[in-house]
Amino acid sequence: MSDHNIYSGIAALSICEALLLALNDANILPEREIMGILEDAAASHENAGGSEAEIASHKAVATLINKIVAGGNSVRRT
Repeated sequence: MSDHNIYSGIAALSICEALLLALNDANILPEREIMGILEDAAASHENAGGSEAEIASHKAVATLINKIVAGGNSVRRT
């Protein structure tokens, strides 16, 4: 993977995390909805098909999203 793709992915993750936090802070989406979004995203990658390399990439993405869910990084839990 090129450096550009890596940096694009990190930027996208940071932007999405900031958006989820802002939606929660503005009382637009409650924590349970945000957690549901993250869990749905992880599940879509866990169940994705493709070549062995694509499946491995999807599994890695799902693992990362599940770590975010477990760590509470995208929701300021009270």
